[in-house]
Amino acid sequence: MTAEGDTEEARAARGDRAAFSALMAATSGDLYRFVRRYVGDADEARDLLQETYAAAWLAMRRYDPARPFATWLRAIAVNKCRDWGRKRAVRRIVRGVMGLDAPEALARGEPAPEPEARLDDRRRMAALDRALADLPDTLKAPLLLASLEGRSHAEIAELLGVTPKAVETRIARARQRLASVLKS
Repeated sequence: MTAEGDTEEARAARGDRAAFSALMAATSGDLYRFVRRYVGDADEARDLLQETYAAAWLAMRRYDPARPFATWLRAIAVNKCRDWGRKRAVRRIVRGVMGLDAPEALARGEPAPEPEARLDDRRRMAALDRALADLPDTLKAPLLLASLEGRSHAEIAELLGVTPKAVETRIARARQRLASVLKS
């Protein structure tokens, strides 16, 4: 802080790039982990993280420094993830119409063989990533915000614009779906 009450958030809201960079550095690790779990792909998560910060910078003058910056930023990230999900659904439809759903079209190279335990861990993690990626946004966001970030139902409700009871219900449904998918 440079003066009493003059926070990095307030300076960034006035257009101070150094203050915004400091906010990015302070929030990027947690935000990346959230986005990574949300979309299930590390490269896509990095792209979405950049898009989130770009959108935040462009909207920074509208930010209210009296509100928590991390919550405001997380709302932008959730919206970017939702947009990504909608675009992904459209790509799937187009790919299906064009006949690109063949296994050969979707095949990727396998990583070099690793010890058995690491391979099993990777498989479980990939299954979890796929299961999370397949959850609808209404279930995925509350689950990740609660599980990964330890946010309360009240905080999540405020962030998503729903009631705390709706958050509780959505988290329970998300866990049920994940358990059912991962059992099979």
